[in-house]
Amino acid sequence: MSDQEAMQVALDQARLAAESGEVPIGAVVVYQGRIIAHAQNSVLRQVDPTAHAEILAIRAAASALRNYRLAGCTLYVTLEPCAMCAGAAIHARLDRLIFAAPDPKAGACGSVLAVLNHPQLNHQMHVEQGIGAEESAELLRSFFRERR
Repeated sequence: MSDQEAMQVALDQARLAAESGEVPIGAVVVYQGRIIAHAQNSVLRQVDPTAHAEILAIRAAASALRNYRLAGCTLYVTLEPCAMCAGAAIHARLDRLIFAAPDPKAGACGSVLAVLNHPQLNHQMHVEQGIGAEESAELLRSFFRERR
């Protein structure tokens, strides 16, 4: 499975979140070339401030692998993770994080904070951004434009 294909599934999850009235963010975890978990923002539906797409996808992936360590896994997410989600990615020991659009208000992978790959942390991961960025940004713009 290519990075573009995985990100497309994450974008599909983001669209489903928007249809449910949630901020359109989707996430997918890939292990050994196949999707083992996918999720979408569900903060409102679950009445849970931690129900971000990334957290839900990481939980589902850990369950699928029966291991809280997600070595060998890649997390794809449509928006740059916040500090909570970046922290969860570190604790899960993900190999890679790929996000579509930067988040200039709460991004913790370089936009506002740089939580990942701090030299004092005991886990480092490969981080990429930009795949699906325009589509993700447009989903977010449309969602918030309709809410105003």
